[in-house]
Amino acid sequence: MYYSKIYKTSILDGPGCRVSLYVSGCRNKCEGCHNPESWNFKFGKKFDKKTLDYILKLLERPYIAGFTLCGGEVFEEENQKICYKILKKIKKKFPDKNIWCWTGYQLDDLLKKGKKHTIYTNKMLSYIDVLVDGPFILSKRDISDNNRWRGSTNQRVINLKATLLNKKLILVDNIPNNI
Repeated sequence: MYYSKIYKTSILDGPGCRVSLYVSGCRNKCEGCHNPESWNFKFGKKFDKKTLDYILKLLERPYIAGFTLCGGEVFEEENQKICYKILKKIKKKFPDKNIWCWTGYQLDDLLKKGKKHTIYTNKMLSYIDVLVDGPFILSKRDISDNNRWRGSTNQRVINLKATLLNKKLILVDNIPNNI
């Protein structure tokens, strides 16, 4: 897997100050994408143990609220195995830091029998606290405070832990720093 960017301190990819990893590779190719160079699966640098160690070191800083995984597309089949390993390692070392993830797919596409479900998908989902799902749709673009954390109004901010536990969709309205 390749990645396009690592942000050491982002305040745009979820609540609080965060470490964000942008993976490479995306088949959605949404019109108006803010990161079109990441559509290429070989864009950027190859993710390796040194990269993971760097992210873990960044997460040690006490003011970092959590980790964000986005792209490109995290849930492309080629990315899932390594993304799973990243999430597992982060949650084990930092159980109190929240994990957010953006995907251009709908949650149903990721669940069993969905078009993006692999042997790693459920494991990945088990480590994610908040999932922002759905493709970016340029005609529904809205970057106002009313649409916080989403690029277009069709996208959903899902409390993934509660959704999986209750087996029904639970959206996040007010987002505290600790979710």
